[in-house]
Amino acid sequence: MEKKTIKFSLLYRDMWQSSGKYLPRVDQLVKVAPHIVEMGCFARVETNGGGFEQINLLFGENPNNAVRKWTQPFNDAGIQTHMLDRSLNGLRMSPVPADVRKMMYKVKKSQGTDITRPFCGLNDARNILDSIKYAKEAGMIAQAALSLTYSEVHTVDYYVNLADKLIKGGADEICLKDMAGIGRPAWLGKIVSGIKKLHPEIPLQYHSHSGPGFAMASILEVCRAGVEYVDVAMEPLSWGTGHVDLLAVQSMLKDAGFDVPEINMDAYMKVRSLTQSFIDDFLGYYINPKNRFMNSLLIGPGLPGGMMGSLMADLESNLASINKWKAKHNQPELSQDDLLVKLFNEVEHIWPMVGYPPLVTPYSQYVKNLALMNVMQLEKGKERWSMIADNIWDMLMGKGGKLPGELAPELKKLAKENGKEEFTANPQSLFPDALDTFRKEMDENGWEYGQDDEELFELAMHPEQYRAYKSGEAKKAFEADLAKKRKDGAGLLEGTKKAEAPAAATPANFNPSSMIINVDGEQFKVSVAYGDSQPAEVSAPVQVAPTPVAVPAPVAGGVTKEVIAPLEGKFYLTKESSETAVKVGDTIKEGDLIGYIEAMKTFNAIRSDIAGTVVEITGTNGSEVEEDDILVKIQ
Repeated sequence: MEKKTIKFSLLYRDMWQSSGKYLPRVDQLVKVAPHIVEMGCFARVETNGGGFEQINLLFGENPNNAVRKWTQPFNDAGIQTHMLDRSLNGLRMSPVPADVRKMMYKVKKSQGTDITRPFCGLNDARNILDSIKYAKEAGMIAQAALSLTYSEVHTVDYYVNLADKLIKGGADEICLKDMAGIGRPAWLGKIVSGIKKLHPEIPLQYHSHSGPGFAMASILEVCRAGVEYVDVAMEPLSWGTGHVDLLAVQSMLKDAGFDVPEINMDAYMKVRSLTQSFIDDFLGYYINPKNRFMNSLLIGPGLPGGMMGSLMADLESNLASINKWKAKHNQPELSQDDLLVKLFNEVEHIWPMVGYPPLVTPYSQYVKNLALMNVMQLEKGKERWSMIADNIWDMLMGKGGKLPGELAPELKKLAKENGKEEFTANPQSLFPDALDTFRKEMDENGWEYGQDDEELFELAMHPEQYRAYKSGEAKKAFEADLAKKRKDGAGLLEGTKKAEAPAAATPANFNPSSMIINVDGEQFKVSVAYGDSQPAEVSAPVQVAPTPVAVPAPVAGGVTKEVIAPLEGKFYLTKESSETAVKVGDTIKEGDLIGYIEAMKTFNAIRSDIAGTVVEITGTNGSEVEEDDILVKIQ
């Protein structure tokens, strides 16, 4: 009997993103690429997508140059390249105008990317079908992804039917994207068998994270059921919150009777050594040591490996906030492990209540943020759901796509009380064409559109990061941050105190601002105007420079009351340029919006519980506030 062939795809980009904050520079990628080719075992390599290009911008590198140089060696060797895209959200966390989405596939195809893997965080077929159409029009292979999660609504039939719909809609291939690694092996095998029964000619690729511990058994099961391609990582960044290891998978499948490619171990060791050298150079400073371990506690909350880096960073700041409050109220402090378990339990509790969104970008961040906010409020004696950010409301109301399940009655009631209405039309209709806006900005700045209009695309896809890249401020901020980490030690290199290591020069007069840009749930300090973590890219960035606020004399006999901050973070009067900021002298009613506090990459609307006239605004746009700080005084 002829052996069934299984081919491997290397997740060299995702290896890094699932372990830490940054990815290798283009010079490092170009250095390692020939040896990956020389390994001789990869039919495919993941070369871009997700946060890859934003990271380049934050280095101060041109991402288009990086993608072209990184894909070229694989193109030359006949190894297919593939990217991950977020359908409605393109290559970012927030929805993308329709014409920018269409442009993305033309640019990526011209840069050497063969296959795109569009997924929707809600598995809304409308979002994925648009991407399939745009990708194929650009000449790319459309590998539609099923965002796998495990719940009472995410059944075998649910996924088989979704795959059937996407294939009938033009998908060339299907990816089973087990982004949290919580798919049970037998269940996954049934999904693969069901798809193959309907569409035996359609290639299937399996992607999993190793964190919870199911992945190896799942790979064996899906290969037996009919999968042709398996995503793998390699040492020193396999396992942990990342992906399964190439050597283990190859040995397992060979022993099980599959035809798998042989590995050039001399080349393997070169790639392994170079990857370790990149860690030792600087990337290790941005990898939390805990992300190198597997953790079966992840089975319950189902949080994806790719967000664990940002989660651990969040926990540090949120733990400090909770313990500051507890110390003030003479209560025992929590440890990070205490908070982690409370968070995992809260995610399990609220996930069904918010309609079972698959826990993948950006919805994994939204559910995690909502759960963490609930934990913080409950620990401080307040009520669950007392803080729900605007972009989380958008998810709950269907503005990114239809939720797989139903909202809990208490959330429906809360939505009604807050004037929130369900959105049922195609989500893309909320984000019309916008390229002309960005063409105007390019022209006004005298910026070149680039080969195949790729620079125009980069501005349109990542406005804030691109502006910071063009100004040079992003690179300065990165260099300053890296210099500090080299001095102090951090991440995997904690305690190394590499002050003597050559660090990138930082101008003596450079003083990094505290403005923050968010990339895939990560925070990066840059000296630029700060917009929404899901920015309204079609508008100008929000101005965040401190602006003095005039304080009129209080009216004689009037009683002055205060609106205080319910949590710590950054205070903004507006989060996009279409909004009108409250100002001194305005008359406001109870419930009126007075501003936002940005915390955990989401904007939390702050509404007045007082009616009257604004007599003082104590905070400025972008200023740091602590819980119970006065934001506005009203008479």
